[in-house]
Amino acid sequence: MAEAAAALARKGLRAHCRRLCCGEGSRGRWGFQSIHSFYRFCSTGMAFESINKPVVDRIIRVDHAGEYGANRIYAGQMAVLGRTSVGPVIRHMWDQEKEHLKKLNELMISYRVRPTILLPFWNITGFVLGAGTALLGKKGAMACTVAVEESISHHYNNQIRTLMEDDPEKYKELLQVIKKFRDEELEHHDIGLEHDAELAPAYSVLKNAIQIGCKAAIFLSERI
Repeated sequence: MAEAAAALARKGLRAHCRRLCCGEGSRGRWGFQSIHSFYRFCSTGMAFESINKPVVDRIIRVDHAGEYGANRIYAGQMAVLGRTSVGPVIRHMWDQEKEHLKKLNELMISYRVRPTILLPFWNITGFVLGAGTALLGKKGAMACTVAVEESISHHYNNQIRTLMEDDPEKYKELLQVIKKFRDEELEHHDIGLEHDAELAPAYSVLKNAIQIGCKAAIFLSERI
């Protein structure tokens, strides 16, 4: 009887997994995404009891929100400056941000982290910030890049320090991802400086205002 019950339980679990994977009635690319995401989710074998889950949740949630917002900022900049001489430079940075966001989407599945409920707000404000600073010209857009990337790289350094103080081996994968992103954000920061960010109108005022906004966004996205 025990063996029969166990077999029945396994059969029910497989059926449940198939429903979650295939999303009954899903078709085309959406169906494929569901299958692909669920496979990664089931195959991670993540031992959540061995990590500080609340800390990891906050890190992944806020990093996902930050990279999402960065994507929207570069989208706004490209909408205004995409056809100018600085367009390819912005495109290069945006492509890297897209890869960051893709990886964080995967990490959210692996670690079972919910996104911040503020994503719709960051969607709008990120685009407006990117387009608004781009309307000031190339220097304004680059000033925005310097301000945002400086804030993000500083935040990544704080996260690296937190995970290293806990157990670097335990968070090896996450540390590798954050360090890579941090280095690329610093690259974007330097690109902004190389393209005359500091010559933007009221550079110091603009930079400080954007960084205050970044700090508020980080605080909220970690918690909501």
